[in-house]
Amino acid sequence: MDITSHTDGMGSSVQIQVEEKEDDTEESSSEEEEEEEDKLPRRESLRPKRKRTRDVINEDDPEPEPEDEETRKAREKERRRRLKRGAEEEEEINEEELERLKAELDEKKQMIATVKCKPWKMEKKIEVLKEAKKFVSENEGALGKGKGKQWFAFKMMMAKKWAKFLRDFENFKAACIPWENKIKAIESQFGSSVASYFLFLRWMYGVNMVLFILTFSLIMLPEYLWGLPYGSLPRKTVPRAEEASAANFGVLYDFSGLAQYSILFYGYYDNKRTIGWMNFRLPLSYFLVGLMCIGYSFLVVLKAMTKNIGDDGGGDDNTFNFSWKVFTSWDYLIGNPETADNKFNSITMNFKEAIIEERAAQVEENVHLIRFLRFLANFFVFLTLGGSGYLIFWAVKRSQEFAQQDPDTLGWWEKNEMNMVMSLLGMFCPTLFDLFAELEDYHPLIALKWLLGRIFALLLGNLYVFILALMDEINNKIEEEKLVKANITLWEANMIKAYNASLTGNSTGPPFFVHPADVPRGPCWETMVGQEFVRLTVSDVLTTYVTILIGDFLRACFVRFCNYCWCWDLEYGYPSYTEFDISGNVLALIFNQGMIWMGSFFAPSLPGINILRLHTSMYFQCWAVMCCNVPEARVFKASRSNNFYLGMLLLILFLSTMPVLYMIVSLPPSFDCGPFSGKNRMFEVIGETLEHDFPSWMAKILRQLSNPGLVIAIILIMVLTIYYLNATAKGQKAANLDLKKKMKQQALENKIRNKKMAAARAAATAGGQ
Repeated sequence: MDITSHTDGMGSSVQIQVEEKEDDTEESSSEEEEEEEDKLPRRESLRPKRKRTRDVINEDDPEPEPEDEETRKAREKERRRRLKRGAEEEEEINEEELERLKAELDEKKQMIATVKCKPWKMEKKIEVLKEAKKFVSENEGALGKGKGKQWFAFKMMMAKKWAKFLRDFENFKAACIPWENKIKAIESQFGSSVASYFLFLRWMYGVNMVLFILTFSLIMLPEYLWGLPYGSLPRKTVPRAEEASAANFGVLYDFSGLAQYSILFYGYYDNKRTIGWMNFRLPLSYFLVGLMCIGYSFLVVLKAMTKNIGDDGGGDDNTFNFSWKVFTSWDYLIGNPETADNKFNSITMNFKEAIIEERAAQVEENVHLIRFLRFLANFFVFLTLGGSGYLIFWAVKRSQEFAQQDPDTLGWWEKNEMNMVMSLLGMFCPTLFDLFAELEDYHPLIALKWLLGRIFALLLGNLYVFILALMDEINNKIEEEKLVKANITLWEANMIKAYNASLTGNSTGPPFFVHPADVPRGPCWETMVGQEFVRLTVSDVLTTYVTILIGDFLRACFVRFCNYCWCWDLEYGYPSYTEFDISGNVLALIFNQGMIWMGSFFAPSLPGINILRLHTSMYFQCWAVMCCNVPEARVFKASRSNNFYLGMLLLILFLSTMPVLYMIVSLPPSFDCGPFSGKNRMFEVIGETLEHDFPSWMAKILRQLSNPGLVIAIILIMVLTIYYLNATAKGQKAANLDLKKKMKQQALENKIRNKKMAAARAAATAGGQ
């Protein structure tokens, strides 16, 4: 080490400079390190052999020039090279250097994770990302080279592999989501509002898939594998009078003939308590699966609603109304110019409406005229609802009359009159409601809610009128069963007498045998109910598809190819392209799902039929939207409509299960068809299972738990709990609003205080000058 002393011309400073000896080659460096290790203790030899340069700089000396970027990068690269080389040669790295390297690695990893959020240009982001990844890949391994660092290196390697596995697994899950690419394409063309319908349809597809798995695996498949085959019992055999036409297309399309006497419907299933070598309890499974489907539907709808409610912070929507409209109204998933123009016009219209609402209080209107027009519109709406209900009731009565006649004498309309009436009412009544809404002069959003409510009331009213008409038919079937049961008793007595007569004497004829097709049987009202719901579902699907083909596809073809030779612009005038009606399609989907919930107990195949309907609807409607429709001029916000749709779905689920539960509890099952035949009520299968399959003490406990007094007490506790939770939620929401008001007031006070301080500071500055 050379120490050089020198004095400048003024003799004012002495600079002592320690020259650092650089390692020219790797061999000389290793020799010096070995000499130092011999002189110093072992603990000291583990320290880095680095010498620092100390400069005593005079105040008059010029500041050192800042090193450029290339010099800094070269110095860092050389330092990392020496560090890596030292790690390979020594047993471990200096603790201080190790901590500094770990901190730098954490900083680089944090930069990799957050670089896309930086407000930089893309070129700079890519450059910084490459440098950070290169630094991590070069230096992360150095931490595991020394003694005691192998575990750290192993953990780093496993963390990388686990992160890669999670990323690949997420990609795999995204690839397994059905119709994701189709929905994304629709979302880019029409925005998230139209895509919300297809997301809702896919969600309904998943719900129905679970229902179908339950009914197929626990009801249909056991009966097919272990039950008696077709033709072994009268309930599993087509009557002799219907054998000739049982396989005709018209009969099968009406779900009669062979379709009626199959596992598709309730009446085919046997009433034996156990079937097969596994002693599978089919009647119990049928009853519990029906209740399980209802319970699962309630749980999944409520879970979806609570998930959407979780996004609501409990605040008011009137805070910074125009600011929210400016910064959050645009849909960044739009990738089509026409859709972007429509969205721009929609946002402009929203601003105009908001400004008009601010001025609405100052505008004088003819209140009496508006009230009269709204009363007139509601009067027309009630007339339409009443007329549609009467038409459905009349159609059901006519269908009952047609059922008493010979099917060969009936035409296609007579056989499908009731289903077609319901489908046509659901098609044309919403158009009438839209015309009536023009008289009311409501705000567009309020008018839309009224329209949705009226359509929902129409569909629900039609469904309940249909149920009431079916109840009359069920009562007629039950009365008819009493007469048939008496006739069957006489027939059985005659058969026994004939059988006994055949046993007397020395008869050499064939043994006495009655084929199941020749045995008289009673009307099975459960199968009749299941058939009606299946027919209604199929006819509604066909009506929807025909409407799309005629109203959307042919209309789009006419506008597209006849626009060049027409008198006016068909695309922007009349008839133009059709818009995709989001609310109407969702309401139709909800109404159809209500029919599935109502009829699946009497037709276990109905969830499977609905899966086929939803599957074909996804492809057919996706094609129709992309080829024939244009986005709505007024976008219906999906984020605000999700819970509205789910609320209507929950309501129709509740109203759909009430008639089913009434039939299960109150009506006697048919005596010669279905798994509950021979019992007074369907729920008696629970008592039968407790009596035969459970110990007496357990059966006694379960009977005590099913005591009406205890059940009522539990229901009261649940109601009180719900009331308490609701009150608590309201209190928390009020507290959030109060806190928000306090924060706004505090922000306003701080703003005023800052203005005063700035004014005082400006005044003081002016006075000093």
